[in-house]
Amino acid sequence: MKASTVVLAGVGATTAIVVGALAQAGGDSGPTGTDALSASVPAEYRDLIQEAGNACPEVSPNLMAALLKQESGFNPKASSPVGAQGIAQFMPSTWASHGIDANHDGKTDVWDPEDAIPSSAKYLCTIAEDVKDVPGNKRNNMLAAYNAGSGAVKKYNGVPPYKETQNYVQTISAAADSNPGGGAGTTTDQAVTVINAAERKIGIPYSWGGGNANSESSGSCCSPNGKSGVGIVGFDCSGLTVYAYAKAGIALPRTAAQQYAASEPVNPRQVRPGDLVFYGTSAASIHHVGIYVGNGYILNAAKPGTKVRYDPMDMMSDLYAVARPTSNTNKEI
Repeated sequence: MKASTVVLAGVGATTAIVVGALAQAGGDSGPTGTDALSASVPAEYRDLIQEAGNACPEVSPNLMAALLKQESGFNPKASSPVGAQGIAQFMPSTWASHGIDANHDGKTDVWDPEDAIPSSAKYLCTIAEDVKDVPGNKRNNMLAAYNAGSGAVKKYNGVPPYKETQNYVQTISAAADSNPGGGAGTTTDQAVTVINAAERKIGIPYSWGGGNANSESSGSCCSPNGKSGVGIVGFDCSGLTVYAYAKAGIALPRTAAQQYAASEPVNPRQVRPGDLVFYGTSAASIHHVGIYVGNGYILNAAKPGTKVRYDPMDMMSDLYAVARPTSNTNKEI
């Protein structure tokens, strides 16, 4: 990773406060979820990578694992001929600007994976924001900026024509998309698209039965509490998710319970931005769904009388499950 002049700008004006570390929705008593990562990831770094991989929608645990393997082979003492240091191969000048004391031991140590891995994720989010307006694949541009600097990506309107950087981007992207945990879950790019689409609907009224793959729409009558969406142009909870996922090329069934059935369950410790959060006492009784955005928050159309908004993941006491729609979900069930 070469030095960059990027200035910390956060992951986006509206999501900066809610897109962050892995939500512990399942509590500390649940099993440790690590099976989504390749077996080649050293055990001592799995939890760090899993958590850092949820720093923002553009980053995933598999992407972090692929990047660290490419940068250093998971060697916390790695150093390069040009001066890059540690498991994430920070240049000293970049570390000075973007290194954080993530383990709160009073030291910001580039050689300590507990600092370097979260710093790497934070830096990826920063440069993703910095190059967000550059044409082309956003993840590829982010990785290219990590390797060659944001300036080069902006200069060439995408991945610069450097053989090293092009190979770097291709290698990490391929490894990140290999999905060693199995399943055909949403990709990082799709998750970003889902969240961005839902964000653009913040402030749209709740409408029972409202919303479809194309837009908000007039709803129907009536909710279990007798509320009607007739005459209200907006979204209900599952209408919003249908719309947001359609923008990523994934067709979801219409109701929350059907959407759960069409998705792959996710260990709560592996939840990542873009996943769906379901509420109910059983699979058959699921009554609400929201889109996870990070740091324990969801985007959702909450209930009659409200508007599309952020809410804490524990907004309801009957949180049932987290699940990831499969990329080949293409029909009603």
